[in-house]
Amino acid sequence: MSGTLRLGLALLCSAVLVDLLLILPNHPNALRWPALTVVPLELPVLLLGMLALGGHARPLALVATAALTLMTALKLADLSAYAAFGRGFDPLADMHLVPAAAHLLHGSAGLAGALAVGAALVLLLGGAMVLLYRALRLWARSGSRLPRGLRYVAGGTALVFALLCAAEIRTALNGWQGWRPPGSAFTARLGAEHIRDFARSRVALAEFERAAAEDPWSRRAGLLSKLEGRPVVIVFVESYGRAAFDNPLYAPRHLETLEAGEGALAQAGLAMRSGWLSSPVQGGQSWLAHATLASGVQVSDQRRYRALLASQRQTLFTLAAGAGYRTMAVAPAIVMDWPEGPAMGFQEIRAAADLGYRGLPFNWVTMPDQYTLAAFDRIAAGQNAPLMTEIALISSHAPWTPVPRMVPWAAVGDGSVFDAEATSGPSPKEVWADPDRIRDHYGRSLDYALRTVLSWAALTRAEPPLIIVLGDHQPAGFVAQAGGKDVPVHLIGAPEVLRLFDGWDWASGLRPAAAQEAWPMRAFRDRFLDATSEPGAEVRADGS
Repeated sequence: MSGTLRLGLALLCSAVLVDLLLILPNHPNALRWPALTVVPLELPVLLLGMLALGGHARPLALVATAALTLMTALKLADLSAYAAFGRGFDPLADMHLVPAAAHLLHGSAGLAGALAVGAALVLLLGGAMVLLYRALRLWARSGSRLPRGLRYVAGGTALVFALLCAAEIRTALNGWQGWRPPGSAFTARLGAEHIRDFARSRVALAEFERAAAEDPWSRRAGLLSKLEGRPVVIVFVESYGRAAFDNPLYAPRHLETLEAGEGALAQAGLAMRSGWLSSPVQGGQSWLAHATLASGVQVSDQRRYRALLASQRQTLFTLAAGAGYRTMAVAPAIVMDWPEGPAMGFQEIRAAADLGYRGLPFNWVTMPDQYTLAAFDRIAAGQNAPLMTEIALISSHAPWTPVPRMVPWAAVGDGSVFDAEATSGPSPKEVWADPDRIRDHYGRSLDYALRTVLSWAALTRAEPPLIIVLGDHQPAGFVAQAGGKDVPVHLIGAPEVLRLFDGWDWASGLRPAAAQEAWPMRAFRDRFLDATSEPGAEVRADGS
């Protein structure tokens, strides 16, 4: 084989290596053969740039090797995070997951298996780095042999493709709707997005750290003392918003349900107060509303959510645990690992698989709300310490079909009693083909959720808990059609407990006053702590 042919094959193999690293996806769903057809705009920038610089290309080769190796590591981290948690990897907020993943690997594969996987990753990235640098240097050495004119042409072409990369990055970062370049600068764009998101996450993290440092409740004694150890249950009703009161499509049905619920609760000797909160979101991302309520700071997007988790800000549940409560999350929508749970202050997490449901799912909805509440009662009965619990109900989550029916509480059992409803009714495709039908099914699903939670709250208990029922957010705009981002909130409990909240001036009963000003959802934590805690001195750093 001639030297020219060997050089040509070496250049081709080097180009293929660089191409594969550039087109490596960062999402499991993209790990398919069509990914190999992507044309990376960065490829001619790197290779032709090496040709153009020739013997002066070593600094660029070092920088390019380091950058592309780092992006390969980030893509692998994204792949792992998407596979495990359904989201990408945030270098600022997710670094705590690295030792957690190593611990999990050690527990499942043993020390030898964990070391083998770690060594394989090091060899993979280290080998890629060495081969990548050698590939770029090979193109640079080849450029040294070219006439100056050809190197100028290579440099000019590389510059053109660099401008195309910049155009695509601008399109991605700024939402520019103009001309879109051919090919894809996927790796460069992903790197720019990571840099942008990292900067924004640092700003949000700094904000939350300031809020943590200035949080008077983290240093207060006597937290929740006025409750005298009474259980507290915060129940989020999915997509329960002000539209239930303001939209004539929904109001008559829901107001009738609330009126009947008022009667049952009063007969059980319970008092009620109702007001409005303004959610940070609408139409989805319930966890952002949950985090806002618990933390007392505005968590309006995923970046701020991750920054909150990485900060020292204490949530209502963290503070409750310090006050002697056992904190629990009951989350029937969670079907994968939820590493964020402990950071939110939950000492115990009961996800879908932990609730013992043996019935059929209701499409996306893993179990009906009545089963979730009955399962919580069984779990709570075995607890010694007072509980502060967050329950996230999901029967009123889209696609809102089929709609469950209530059964006697004694008949709930393992949930198989609901199987007939789980397989009845129209399919999601049939419902979502007609906007009017969507709204009708939303209204019926929400009414089921309200009837269920109010019936559950009225059950006879030796010590009635303080129950806080609220919406997480309004449904999507085309469904809500009224009410903005406001959601109702109801306090239900023994009369002597609800007297703690008389200063809130909320309406008596389950119907909030239409003119009542909505509090920002972030205000709830501090006002709740203020109402339920004895005035006390700050606890010094030495605990005295």
